[in-house]
Amino acid sequence: MFELAQALAAAKSRQDVPAALAVLHHDMLLETPAFGTSARGLAENEKVLSRFFVSFPDYNVVLEGHAANDDTLVCWGHVRMTMTGDRFGVVPNGRRAELPVFIQFAFKDDRIARERFFFDLSELCAQSGVSTDTVRRKTFADAAARQQAAE
Repeated sequence: MFELAQALAAAKSRQDVPAALAVLHHDMLLETPAFGTSARGLAENEKVLSRFFVSFPDYNVVLEGHAANDDTLVCWGHVRMTMTGDRFGVVPNGRRAELPVFIQFAFKDDRIARERFFFDLSELCAQSGVSTDTVRRKTFADAAARQQAAE
């Protein structure tokens, strides 16, 4: 399980979407509570990852430790990334943020079937020189609109 998580982390740190998709189950569920988002299936995950790397083109995650049971893996470490563009309704300062992360994985058919990616949105915003409230309003409004469109 940890080898798959490491492979995913390495692919994402290279912004290599095809390599990231190669370790994911066809029904993969990616959840990012800080952004209020989820993506299911390879096509949605491809779209979400591509969009994420436009906003954070230098994303780099390092897994520093992990714990597991029969079907769940939890990893922790840190991420470095620079917020760019205006996707979040703000103009970031261009500084690279460094944040602790905690990631929960589930597996199916020797692939990653679920990833829950946790980080502190307020700390990302503080290091990026932007308003957490503005980012949260924009992000959660966009997530709600996508959810309504899907229904």
